[in-house]
Amino acid sequence: MTLNERKSALLSAIIKEHISTGQTVASKTLVDKHGFSLSPATIRNEMSDLEELGYIYQPHTSAGRIPTEKGWKFYIEHFLKNVELTKQKKNTLDAILKEHDLSYEGMVKNVAKQMAELSRETIFVGFSPDDFYYTGLSNLFAHQEFQKIDLMCHMTEVVDHLDEVMKKIFDNVSNDIKIMVGSENPFGRECGSIMISYSFGDKGKGLLGILGPMRMDYDNNVALIKYTQELFNKV
Repeated sequence: MTLNERKSALLSAIIKEHISTGQTVASKTLVDKHGFSLSPATIRNEMSDLEELGYIYQPHTSAGRIPTEKGWKFYIEHFLKNVELTKQKKNTLDAILKEHDLSYEGMVKNVAKQMAELSRETIFVGFSPDDFYYTGLSNLFAHQEFQKIDLMCHMTEVVDHLDEVMKKIFDNVSNDIKIMVGSENPFGRECGSIMISYSFGDKGKGLLGILGPMRMDYDNNVALIKYTQELFNKV
């Protein structure tokens, strides 16, 4: 079933609110904060429909809902915005590439560290299928989604096998943005990842990625990774 305009707008608002707060989203919040000229009762009915269609779910007995994997995929396909990275962030990344005393790998690693600071997510870089680097892992475990012991243990297992994942994905990433969430994400079904390939002078192809919870700021993270790709490709 294709979502009508109202259901699509409500789903988008639910996901944006969840990205912002990390909390379940109730009908009253949508009325108070997102300007819907609908009664809470009407919104509750629409949310019930979205739940039946598999786009949102109720994680516990509260009135709030959060998006399912299907909901996230719909959002990524239909609602991502082509935002511009801020001038301040651009300047911060530009400055690193002017540090001429750094090696290729040193420069890329420093950029990755800065990306981790700017995104508050984990950044991974593949220089080849057998040579990779990641930084900002503490950002991943700082998210409330991974405060549960079982999820934390699962994610540490993923990190332990990162080399295997990088070997599998390195040749499958292109110059176009690739976003993978949930069950399709090789880093774990609780996560979202944004990946792209890059070239750096005569060093050949590399892989650049952002790893976080499914509840990440895709608009700004896509802008960040695209700009970084452009910087590397210009070298």
